Amino acid sequence: MTPTRSFFRLLSPFALALAAVAFTGCGATEKEKKDPEFHTSGSPEADQRAEENVAKIQQLRGEGMNQTDTHRSLYDRLGGEDGLKTITSDWIDRAIADPSVNWKRLGVKSGGVMGVGAKDASWNPTPAKIEEMKKHIVQFFTLKSGGPAHYDGRDMKTSHEKMGITTDQFEAALGDLKASLDAHKVQTQEQKELMAIVESTRPQIVAE
Repeated sequence: MTPTRSFFRLLSPFALALAAVAFTGCGATEKEKKDPEFHTSGSPEADQRAEENVAKIQQLRGEGMNQTDTHRSLYDRLGGEDGLKTITSDWIDRAIADPSVNWKRLGVKSGGVMGVGAKDASWNPTPAKIEEMKKHIVQFFTLKSGGPAHYDGRDMKTSHEKMGITTDQFEAALGDLKASLDAHKVQTQEQKELMAIVESTRPQIVAE
């Protein structure tokens, strides 16, 4: 097994997509710092989709908009490194256990010609691999939310082309993130901004 393939297996499909986007920008831009209405994903489409997802759930629950101090960085509003670690750990544990996400890529084959010679693309989530993945996701969230961090992963955009991650699986992972944010009582504005960051990875993840 080549070092590259070994690394792919280590991080899992969804974590690799987060790695790919991390290189598009580190921390908050000047526009983000000056404009409290500017989301941190860098993608208007991702921002809008996150707005719609959170608003839809709010409407179903009969909830209103929570007030928040958007002049502070998203990193600070989410509780800094400790807050991001808590959110990330809860989310990844939910997603790995969620069959709708298929984070383990069970039944997925990659490579081969017309189905011949394809290799098993499944991922074995050992405790060490899960902790390594969570670490990289926290680093990614920190960078994208304006926190002080470095990123020591790789740009893995091309690694997702043969993983067969579907729109439904991506949406299921977003649903698990929303559940984690709700469980930790993260306010609506911060939920929309963090979900917009994850939404911005959609083009690197979804194969459809």
